Parts: sequence; C-alpha cells; structure tokens
Amino acid sequence: MNSPLLELPGAVPAPEDSPDFGVPWHFGDPFGEQRAAARGAAIVDRSHRQVIAVPGGERLSWLHLVLSQHLTELAEDRGTEALVLDNQGRVDSHMMVAHHDGVVYLDCEAGSTATSALPTMGTDGTQSLPEYLEAMRFWSDVQPREATEEFAVFTVIGPRAGEVLEESGVTVPAEPYGVSGLPGGGLVRHVPFRQIFTADLLVPRDSMVDWWMRLTGNGARRAGSMTYEALRVEALRPRVGLDTDDRAIPHELGWIHTAAHVAKGCYRGQETVAKVHNVGKPPRRMLLLHLDGSVEIRPETGDPVLHGERTVGRVGSVVLHHELGPVTLALLKRSAPVDEELLAGDAEQERQVAAAVDPDSVPPDTGEPPGRIAAQRVRGH
Repeated sequence: MNSPLLELPGAVPAPEDSPDFGVPWHFGDPFGEQRAAARGAAIVDRSHRQVIAVPGGERLSWLHLVLSQHLTELAEDRGTEALVLDNQGRVDSHMMVAHHDGVVYLDCEAGSTATSALPTMGTDGTQSLPEYLEAMRFWSDVQPREATEEFAVFTVIGPRAGEVLEESGVTVPAEPYGVSGLPGGGLVRHVPFRQIFTADLLVPRDSMVDWWMRLTGNGARRAGSMTYEALRVEALRPRVGLDTDDRAIPHELGWIHTAAHVAKGCYRGQETVAKVHNVGKPPRRMLLLHLDGSVEIRPETGDPVLHGERTVGRVGSVVLHHELGPVTLALLKRSAPVDEELLAGDAEQERQVAAAVDPDSVPPDTGEPPGRIAAQRVRGH
C-alpha cells in the first residue's frame, strides 16, 4: 500500500522497481537529508514494512521454536532481532522483534517469505511469512495475524533524535532493544545502529500523518528511504533480498548472537548455525566496498565482484553516501584479498567499476572456532 506521506509537498516516490516502492525516496535534497540524520535528527517513513502481531499465552515458547533467537525469557517491553531459516540454515527472513502489552510484534521486509514447512505447499517451495507461521501453529495458544494495516513503521535517527522524541511525548528506553508504549497506541523501540541514536516507532496507521507532523514539528527533518539506506550500509546492517542470496547463512552477515542464538536447539537450521559457529568458518563474509566515484556507472545488486578474472563475491546494496561516496555491501569469499583492487559489476552490461575493501569493515580474526580447538586438544591427548 502506498504511504499517505507521498502526498506531502516535495515527496519524491521511490522507483517502481525499488524494494522501497510505496514510500518517499527523498524530499528533494538526499545529501542534506543524510547530513541531518548524521548530525541532527531525521525521520524516515518505512511504512512499507510488514508487521505481524503474535498474541497468545504461548507466544514466547512458540516463537522460540519457530525463530532463530532465544525468546522464552524475552521480558515485556524488550526487543531483539530474529531470523527464519530453511533446513540448511540459509536465511529466509529477518525481522525486528518487540514484546509489548502481551503481544510480540515482528516487523520485516514487505512480502517476506519462508521455505514451506510442507514440500507440497507453494509452487516454488515458499510461502508468505504469515502463511508459514500459521502452518507452524498446530495446537499452540498463539494467534499470529497480519498487522500491517494496523501499524506503520517510522524511524527517527540522529544524535538529536532522543531530544526530538522527548519533546514529542515519547520516552525511548536507554538500553538497546528497549521498548515502551506510545501515547495513543503503538510502541517505540531503541535500535542499536552503530554510533547513531536510532528508534523505530510502530504508530497506528490511521495516525501516521499526525505523528509525522508532530515529530517534524519538533525538529526532525523529513528524509526518504535513500537516507536510511545510506546510513544502514555505512553501519554494515544487511537487508534480506539485497545483501543475501539463496546461499546466505547468518554467520556471513553478522547475525550470529544479534539474530541467531548458537546454543539453543529446536529451530529449523539450528544444526548449520551451531556447526559453523563451533567447528568451521563461513565461506563468505559481508564487507563494505568503496566504488570508483570518478565514473557515472554503478554496479547493481547481484552483480559479481572479481579479483582479476576470478569471481570472488556478490554485490549487495549500492548507495551514494554523503561522505563516503558510492559504496556497496558485498558478500566476498574468505579467500578474497582485502588489500588489493577488485572489480564490481557486470562487464557485459558495461557497469563494472574498480572497488576497494574498507579496512574498518573487515572483522577481526577470532582464531580457530572453539569446537575445533576442543577437538585438537582431544587428539593431542
């Protein structure tokens, strides 16, 4: 559904082929909007995200079995992140989680899907996320429902975002993933976003315009999805469908511990999560690439990354950052060099450019996995 904020003066809609179609792309000054988010406060309409509500007495124990995160002890007014994985531990869906007033709210990409629980369901082996959750309900005391028409997601971001929210009557918990209620219904969640204060609001959809006017009136600059995407890429936060492919596992994307628990069992894909964490290393890792800004062409999502003539990775989100210039998140093989020039893009489509790995995006080497060390000790004895 299209956001009513597209009717505001200056709102430029996202292109029809964009995953952000349906919300404002920008309001006439993309770089100015980014600078406001980085240095002051900005609000982004993300109402195209899908919202699923899960009430019921067994909501936590049931979600604990269905999702990748440890949820049995998720307290009221706390949040986290979680995944739906397939049987091989590959990422189907990612979601933000908030537990508030006896309901767990999941917000995720629009049209999120999951590999079918039953092989006969779905012509391509997948079903919508609400269909998957319903198929997994069985006799549990839970009532998952589509709630996108009830709630819309806004994100307020920037070093002054907390002040703007306080002036608007919203108190954001200080601790990461803390949740509190909004006056008039809905909730606010503190989101860890590297070093920029960020809060997601789930506001009643029929109050979207009122909330937007309240927050912008108290100092939040209007910003489009281009701003959020640029800061998301800078913060190394992956997005399903852009930074993932049909082989992506949580370890490659920085979602271990953040969205996937390594010690709990009984969820689909858990064997892969535990095995790679304990005795192996993921075949790829997500890094930030700086692209040659002296040319107009840009690679596209899904294009190859090459070292010489060898394909070493895949292009994910491509953005134009107000300070970094053109950058992309990319899944690169562990064997790919991080200190040599790479090429990103499809040469046949004439969109290949030079690329270089941002050294700050390279995760530190944590050494041998704990399970492998234990096995070596046993063999040594």
